[in-house]
Amino acid sequence: MSNIKNLEPKLVWEQFDAITRVPRPSKKEEKIREFLVDFAKRHHVACQTDATGNVVMRVPATAGYEDRPCIILQSHMDMVCEKNSDLEFDFEKDPIRTKIVDGWVKAEGTTLGADDGIGMAAALAAMIDPELQHGPLEALFTIDEETGLTGAFGLGEGMLTGKYLINLDSEDEGEIFIGCAGGVDTLATFRYESEAAPADGVFYKVRVSDLSGGHSGDDIDKGKMNSNKLVARLLWNASERFGIRLSRFDGGNLRNAIPREAYAVFAVPGSHKEAFETFYEEFAAALEAEAKFREPNFKIALTQEESAPVIDAQTQRRLLCAIVGLPNGVIEMSLAMPGLVETSTNLASVKFEGDDRIVVTTSQRSSVESAKTYVMQMVESVFALAGAEVVHSEGYPGWAPDPQSKLLAVTVASYEKLFGKQPKVRAIHAGLECGLFLEKYPELEMVSFGPTLRGVHSPDERLEIATVPKFWALMADILQTVR
Repeated sequence: MSNIKNLEPKLVWEQFDAITRVPRPSKKEEKIREFLVDFAKRHHVACQTDATGNVVMRVPATAGYEDRPCIILQSHMDMVCEKNSDLEFDFEKDPIRTKIVDGWVKAEGTTLGADDGIGMAAALAAMIDPELQHGPLEALFTIDEETGLTGAFGLGEGMLTGKYLINLDSEDEGEIFIGCAGGVDTLATFRYESEAAPADGVFYKVRVSDLSGGHSGDDIDKGKMNSNKLVARLLWNASERFGIRLSRFDGGNLRNAIPREAYAVFAVPGSHKEAFETFYEEFAAALEAEAKFREPNFKIALTQEESAPVIDAQTQRRLLCAIVGLPNGVIEMSLAMPGLVETSTNLASVKFEGDDRIVVTTSQRSSVESAKTYVMQMVESVFALAGAEVVHSEGYPGWAPDPQSKLLAVTVASYEKLFGKQPKVRAIHAGLECGLFLEKYPELEMVSFGPTLRGVHSPDERLEIATVPKFWALMADILQTVR
């Protein structure tokens, strides 16, 4: 592992380095929660946990700042656990292996966890930095932000006393976020019957890989290709032309990540073997041409496989029609805030589960609640027409911007004073926990900012080193300035 502890600001990087060594998959935050509680004990910081598993730390005001309002620094404990398929790595046991590459901190073949480990690190550093001047401080660390916002939903009563909240979970230095999209997941289950492998079938595996992936909210407008869609397109065309029989389809892992890899195993009638292979070469070449400027590392491969049971033909057709027909990507851009994605949907994963069902997971986002409902219904309608069983997650609300916020004014003024230019003030097409905090604490004023991250929710996740001192300086100046 690289020695990132020597980077500046040293106190922040020391905390981040320690965090990377603690396993913290979503819904399995026991070890990182134990780490936080132990940190508080070692540094004599007041600490409280709630029944959901969230942690709050509190430190009193520094001398001369006792009359200042309490500020909450908020981040989430869990991380997205994605790795390259050829890497042996156990996210429940292994520490993240960090490295420094061309001014960025990355991980070796896995997600880095700077989303939101760097936010946690900044909050922990603020708890113990003797040079920092501030009023009363609270640091809130929530669980399971990435897969269900469980911590924010279940935040215990009385956990927060502050008036202002700084969310440390944004990814673009120089941008201050004052709103976010709401979201909901839509899951479809297809029931199938297994059948014996066709006697004359030649079995193949097609694999799409090396797509760039990314965050299904913040990266949905970047033109990234969806591996599930690409594999489904090939299967649908081959099914129509050659009568293939599907044995397996597996693609994507997480509802909030654009899928980078997918594969399918299927049988082609022996009489069509040569014609199919010619078709495949032509289809693969067409996909490569599509990917030339969108996904320069795109790979597609075809190999022969051993025979295996197949799913019944009716379910196969319903599944492929649904996946090909599903909307995916940006649905609407915002007219209220130019450049912001208003509404989107992501075909996240296709998984065979058990011996008789296939589960397709999708996620929808919108900064307009009615539009979120509509795109959810759009996706449900396609699945319903295909005869699938459809369920929705509970969903979460968006965070409506408040351009008149005093905290926003202080944040913008601090940025201008420190760096001599205005920050961008905008909303984000990703889910932050702020909307749920407002439901429980409606008087809160909130902003969100962070250092620059790229490739989050994928093994290409990286943290720009030069932006971390600016992130820390801005946070420190706000803490000192707010009255």
